[in-house]
Amino acid sequence: MKERERAETENDQAMKLAPDEDLMLEVRNGTGETLGVLFDRYHAPLYNFYSKLTGDRTLSDDLVQEVFLRILKYRQSYEPGTPFRAWIYQIARNARVDHYRKTPRHITFEPEMVPPVMPKDSAQQSEETALLHKALMQMPEEKREILILSRFQELKYDEIARLLGCELGTVKTRIHRAIQELRQNFKQLERGLAPREAGPAVVKTIPPRRFGNEM
Repeated sequence: MKERERAETENDQAMKLAPDEDLMLEVRNGTGETLGVLFDRYHAPLYNFYSKLTGDRTLSDDLVQEVFLRILKYRQSYEPGTPFRAWIYQIARNARVDHYRKTPRHITFEPEMVPPVMPKDSAQQSEETALLHKALMQMPEEKREILILSRFQELKYDEIARLLGCELGTVKTRIHRAIQELRQNFKQLERGLAPREAGPAVVKTIPPRRFGNEM
């Protein structure tokens, strides 16, 4: 009995350390419990992706559940060697598009949905997070999405290029333009103005890009 329990424990630990791609191959081959490990890894990132994109907590939860239902339903479509993170975010994008085909868009402001900032005090935090969220929501959806993927989901540029089906240079250009527009929107909101074309303003609260993806 102890040997059996030890073997099960070792198997659980091995699954927790296994690469995403290996786990997905197990799901593809019918080992359903490995999907739970992937759920634990990706539930929070996907929820954050949806919440910053839609501003709706209930919808974000529903869409995350839909992603994992689709993974189970279409598991045979996963090809060995495919980077799992890009694959799951493609499913996530498709799930959101399909939802809005059936349901009119309605973006709300919920303070929990705002991107992270590093203000000097709590009063400044409250004001800056609200402004940054509004600035983000005023952007066109395609710019908002690529900025969230890059700066808040921390996908690498090559992952985003694969996800969006475009060249690496195109991704860099689009992210740069999105950042410029977010900065301009933020500064105009600070001054109480409506957003206009991007200019030389700066937002200091945008999370910096991680290693190897500097523009």
